Amino acid sequence: MQTMAYKGMTIKLDADGFLLNSEDWNEDVACALAENEGVEELTKDKMDIIKFLREYYKEHKFFPILRAVCKNVHQPKNCITENFMNPVKAWKIAGLPNPGDEVNLFKTWEPLGF
Repeated sequence: MQTMAYKGMTIKLDADGFLLNSEDWNEDVACALAENEGVEELTKDKMDIIKFLREYYKEHKFFPILRAVCKNVHQPKNCITENFMNPVKAWKIAGLPNPGDEVNLFKTWEPLGF
């Protein structure tokens, strides 16, 4: 287990940097996780994506189709890659559990120009 300090908080992370307890998440924790991932300021557009990911996971317990995320937050179809470079970073900043090896393949994913 890793820990990270931010604004007087101690945030517990797994070995890959994912929040251990998603119930510990709030916007300050999201800012800490974003900073840890090298993501600059969490703008309203970025936070809309993050919040949608959390809501989607709460309902479906699964990683959403990326275009559905962008459509639901009323942003361009490549909003996640534009804002976070890869979907796993957004997932991590959303404080969601480590999605496992299949989804972690997105770390090396190359967009196909869709």
